[in-house]
Amino acid sequence: MMAALAALMLIACPSCKQGAKNVQPAPAVPSVSGEIKVEYATGFSVTYTDYGTLLEISDPEREEGQVFRYLLIPTETEAEKVPEGYEILEVPVESVVCMTSLQLSNFIKLGELDRVVGITSTRHLFNPEMKQRLADGRTHKIGIEGNFDNEVILAMDPEVIFISPFKRGGYEALKGVGIPLIPHLGYKEMTPLGQAEWIKFIGLLTGEEKKANAEFEAIKQRYNELKEKASKVKERPVVLSGELHGGNWYVGGGRSFLAQIFRDAGGEYFLPDDQTSGGKNLDFETVYSRSDEVKYWRIVNSYDGTFSYDALKAEDARYADLYAFKNKGVIYCNMREKPFYESMPVMPEVVLADLIHIFHPELLPADYKPVFYELLK
Repeated sequence: MMAALAALMLIACPSCKQGAKNVQPAPAVPSVSGEIKVEYATGFSVTYTDYGTLLEISDPEREEGQVFRYLLIPTETEAEKVPEGYEILEVPVESVVCMTSLQLSNFIKLGELDRVVGITSTRHLFNPEMKQRLADGRTHKIGIEGNFDNEVILAMDPEVIFISPFKRGGYEALKGVGIPLIPHLGYKEMTPLGQAEWIKFIGLLTGEEKKANAEFEAIKQRYNELKEKASKVKERPVVLSGELHGGNWYVGGGRSFLAQIFRDAGGEYFLPDDQTSGGKNLDFETVYSRSDEVKYWRIVNSYDGTFSYDALKAEDARYADLYAFKNKGVIYCNMREKPFYESMPVMPEVVLADLIHIFHPELLPADYKPVFYELLK
């Protein structure tokens, strides 16, 4: 995986002379200030005032109307003024509980895992530092959604718990523990850079604004360089995503995060006229009716063993009728083998490079090695 990352860094730095195996990730671009300025994310906003920093959090998809408002003030200080509808939150926060891999990815990227005292599932956990923290008791598992262990949470005494309030996650039971529940809605952003920009949200709350700004600036620069390369292609292959589950094919809408990254990689989503941003369920017949134009089919799952076209056909024989199946156009990532949800949110430029490598391999070096996605063998 490091070799693939090194290859990507060479794309962003053509003048690098070292061999790929010796190339380190490109250094973050310094930020001119420690102020958080939101460019792509639509789920949070930051306003600086003389009496504190105002943070507003809302649904990026605008499907939920609730807005969460916080007045951020330095730890152990008194608020001079509290605007109506705002809750006081002292910063920087030193101990947190992460409920999702996306939230954890922000702390991994910032090198701030010392602040993470609790997490939920470790099913797809790869990060060696977090594994060691769990092993030696510095971080604890707090249970799964709907069955959290409040005694463990109270014993850890975290300053905040990050939640996904618009998911069904059993968060009502956590309200009684008296710990601030802070929404982290990066998962609902409709663009890859919008999702990645939530690293600034975590930087704001942890007092690591300059580091977060610099990390995001580097992500943005590499992503936009690759996007510009792909924008000039003449042929744009159509891409499908997902699998059948319980008789339904769950797909992202035409304005979703996935649809956008496919377009940025020089492809087109198979629902070009759909204006929804969230997920939707389709039956097989609806998907099949559009499948003749679909060249690639993206699948992310957790498969025990070697996933193959035979394994895919064994799940549902009708898959073999899809054009992308017949022409070996399945794009695959096995979450048992790759830290997809743990790393992907803060590495959109790497995901983009993987997709460009598949859609338009001539745009990248011949020896590019995929990190997350590759064509199923």
